[in-house]
Amino acid sequence: MDHTPEYKAAAESNLKDISLELGGKSPLIICEDADLDKAVEIAHFACFLNHGQCCIAGSRTFVQNSIYDKFVEKAVRHVKKQNVGNPFDLSTDQGPQIDNEQFHSILEYIESGKKEGAKLVTGGERKGERGYYIKPAVFANVEDGMKIEQEEIFGPVQNILRFQTLDEVIHRANNTKYGLGAGVISSNTSIVNRMSRELQAGVIYVNLYNHLCATAPFGGYKMSGIGRELGQAGLHGYLNTKCVIEAL
Repeated sequence: MDHTPEYKAAAESNLKDISLELGGKSPLIICEDADLDKAVEIAHFACFLNHGQCCIAGSRTFVQNSIYDKFVEKAVRHVKKQNVGNPFDLSTDQGPQIDNEQFHSILEYIESGKKEGAKLVTGGERKGERGYYIKPAVFANVEDGMKIEQEEIFGPVQNILRFQTLDEVIHRANNTKYGLGAGVISSNTSIVNRMSRELQAGVIYVNLYNHLCATAPFGGYKMSGIGRELGQAGLHGYLNTKCVIEAL
């Protein structure tokens, strides 16, 4: 998405400061030393919160090769337990998409994934005859460069990618025009510290995801926006710096 018009409008009017949060395609990296059951739960919450309509959704799930097949199996089992239906029913896990346009956009992305060779393991079709309900989709064997891997879907679609080494996955995770969030699941402090330094994202989650704190700054790198919300950094957009130089 080209956000040049927003920047241009701000510059041509009165040079008003702007703060923009513009979405993302956030990676969640699951290392082979992770607790697999916990990792499946975290990855599910990262991707499917609010029916997948979440700006910082961890929608690119990178799983190390040695645990990949087992992870996919457990992820699919977890997704199949989710109840899609009336949001006013307390037993519901996932309600409808926001509107007709978004509903059809998500289904088009799912079709694109299948056409490009990703394996739709479960879900991905409409549920029922009324309403904008979509069964949560899990794609395996997703490759870099596929449309579903590169573009923000904003819906209940989990893309699971393989990786071998840390060098490789850091490069691939950063290979996107977005940079809002990223996550790493590992019990190795050295891995966590390296990922936190090298992943190009404004918010890094470690062994959790989608946690928001009013005192912690929220915002992204690259095309995910400029400025920050929340925390002390969130006040900077409302302030001007003044320098006073006085002769003594």
